Amino acid sequence: MDLTTVPTIPATGPATPSAAPLKVAVVLASNREGRFAPVVAGWFLTHTDSHPGIETDLIDVAELDLPIALSYRPDADAQARLAAVSARLAAADAFVVITPEYNHSYPAPLKNLIDWHRAEWQAKPVAFVSYGGVSGGLRAVEHLRQVFAELHTVGIRETVSFHNAGALFDDAGRHRDPAGCDAAAKVLLDQLIWWGHALRDAKAVRPYDA
Repeated sequence: MDLTTVPTIPATGPATPSAAPLKVAVVLASNREGRFAPVVAGWFLTHTDSHPGIETDLIDVAELDLPIALSYRPDADAQARLAAVSARLAAADAFVVITPEYNHSYPAPLKNLIDWHRAEWQAKPVAFVSYGGVSGGLRAVEHLRQVFAELHTVGIRETVSFHNAGALFDDAGRHRDPAGCDAAAKVLLDQLIWWGHALRDAKAVRPYDA
């Protein structure tokens, strides 16, 4: 055999990881009148706004006015209301859901937002920040983990939860004793960023097909 005729196989190696900041959609789940959600969201965004590896987009369900009745063929009005938020979810590399607990579960507007979409959630990490009374919203988070698992997301194990949340923040929205929750937020973000980059880089090599 003439070895000079053997074709050269190009060397292959791992794809170069993307250095672009991670695009994180922060979903504010409550639209209840008098809601406490903006206080918790404001606290969380102080941690992401100063983080050089993250770009955030706050998606507030109270501002979306999504159709309530799900349809495979939404009319023109429904399509117009869906179009803007669908594009924002699709552009995200990762998600953080900020949710209260209503009757041992999460708010209906959040479920509506989730159910209108599918591919936009897939193969991306999702983390949870919850608040409420004695449970700190954790029962809502446990329900959400099941829902998002069905949508092929990767749930971040660590959660930030605020028990009896209204008593923990002052009138300016500052946490009265932030050491513990600040540390929890750092762990959550560290895990979210790791999974966000890992999944984004993997999809660049092999698109996810559910």
